[in-house]
Amino acid sequence: MSVIKAEGIKLVYGAGTSFEKTALDDVSFEIEKGEFIGIIGHTGSGKSTLVQLLNGLLKPTAGRIFLNGKDIWQEPKKIREVRFKVGIVFQYPEYQLFEETVYKDIAFGPKNMGLSEEEIDEKVRAAAAFTGVREEWLQKSPFDLSGGEKRRAAIAGVIAMDPDVLILDEPTAGLDPLGRDALLAQIQNYHAVRKNTVLLVSHSMEDIARIADRILVMNHGKKAMLDTAANVFSRGRELEELGLRVPQITKIMMLLKEKGISVNENILTTEQAFNEIINYLGGSSRI
Repeated sequence: MSVIKAEGIKLVYGAGTSFEKTALDDVSFEIEKGEFIGIIGHTGSGKSTLVQLLNGLLKPTAGRIFLNGKDIWQEPKKIREVRFKVGIVFQYPEYQLFEETVYKDIAFGPKNMGLSEEEIDEKVRAAAAFTGVREEWLQKSPFDLSGGEKRRAAIAGVIAMDPDVLILDEPTAGLDPLGRDALLAQIQNYHAVRKNTVLLVSHSMEDIARIADRILVMNHGKKAMLDTAANVFSRGRELEELGLRVPQITKIMMLLKEKGISVNENILTTEQAFNEIINYLGGSSRI
């Protein structure tokens, strides 16, 4: 059984007014437990709206969303429970920090779940370890941390609730390359160890190609594609028509192929490209 199922969901803002706008239109898909899903699309394609629907922060105008087989809006008074099970980290999550200490900020979610102090402490420290929040930071004010450190603390606050589904909306926005790679590595480690479902919204095709099992492509409020990373990025021309691009290394391999060089164009990472070129040169009489 899928962990998340969207069935014909539609969201209309300002319905019946002159400002009416359809943000999502007849979107359906299923996500299996333990998958790592990348979500891409041009600005305004509906990515952020979609993840807020999955979390229950927004209610669809039409259609249904299922979490572990149950319609999340079947009992509206219990929608808060859904938000513990589908945790969402917004873009620039450090702006959500507000407690006196980092420890209290990470503990906020578990505390609201009604856990004991011992359980809260266990979850805070486990979440801190997953996100690289050091022990000495826990008693500091979150506002004394650097930008990247704040980002880790904010993500730890969501992970501490141990959600069935973790959604990250542009979690690396504004970070330098080193900070971005470190944060993505920690998210990958969390996914590998906890086996929870992760949805990552990103504008970085390279990041998505490297870590996602499948990719959901959104276009003008509709689902354009949902397939493996290799299959999605093999449709480079279609992606360009949607205002997207394939990873730079994939583009290079496609251009080599067009020049008559016999290489696999469905390459997603520099490591794969390196091995492909080495294999090509090793079998070439032109060396």
